[in-house]
Amino acid sequence: MRITFLGTGRMGTELALHLLAEHELRVWNRTERRTQRLAEAGARVASSPAEAVQGAEVVVTSLFGPDAVRETVIGPGLIPAGVPWVDTTTVSPADAEEFGAAVPTYVGVPVIGTLGPARAGKLGVYVGTPDDALREKVLALVAPWADPERLRGVDTAAKAATGKLLANLALAVSAQGLREALALGAATGTPAEDVLDMLASTGLAFIAGMKGPFVRGERTTEGGDFTADAIAKDARLMIDTVAATAAEQGGTADVPAGTAIPASPRPGSDLPAVRAALASLDAEIDAGHGDRDFSTMLLPEARPTGD
Repeated sequence: MRITFLGTGRMGTELALHLLAEHELRVWNRTERRTQRLAEAGARVASSPAEAVQGAEVVVTSLFGPDAVRETVIGPGLIPAGVPWVDTTTVSPADAEEFGAAVPTYVGVPVIGTLGPARAGKLGVYVGTPDDALREKVLALVAPWADPERLRGVDTAAKAATGKLLANLALAVSAQGLREALALGAATGTPAEDVLDMLASTGLAFIAGMKGPFVRGERTTEGGDFTADAIAKDARLMIDTVAATAAEQGGTADVPAGTAIPASPRPGSDLPAVRAALASLDAEIDAGHGDRDFSTMLLPEARPTGD
């Protein structure tokens, strides 16, 4: 097929490379140098989104959040009538509903995982649309990205968006847990390596295994798998989603994202653990580390001291 791919950042490039193996690909990115790998692999580079979508049979987007989707796609009315729009951007359920209302061929296709699984074609992938035939078509299209056991079709784009936010909530909260476990270890004179070992039989085993190389200094956070900027953006989507629902139901969780509060005013009306993780991430972003792997929040200079 003739496929247009908009947004060739770190993840977008890996996804597009899988498609290039079987399809004719035209790509666009706001920063053109980020299309270089794809151009060298045989993709055609467009100078604008409008040029990129001309003649496309499918449009795929991998953009930095819902505002970028509105600016690039929704505002200009970019998607040609009848052309499937496969959106891998992390958005909220409300955003997904908005985009589906604007473009009937919208399919929410968020991916779960980092660059290693993306390169290996082992990501988790949700494919969300009420159109059964379109869902099957897109499931086949994106299969090269996915671990077959983690490729899942769902009946709405909002449900797909929820699945992605749940996955990243688990990641953010467990990273905050690891941050605090390392701080507790430091306070007791326990080396970080021993803390990681002790966590192997706990609920933090997964994140300790994933981020252990960064904690040990075996990997640098520069050019990492998942940036602090990106997961902080996703944490704000989570907080805003819960706050909006609570406000509709007469709750009090209409606190701006990023505001630290001690606890939820009532169960289910706020995400205090996510807020704690976001505060840690924001501290790293404020220190100029937003484009580094979010493991930067786990390094000694970033850990709480209890002072």
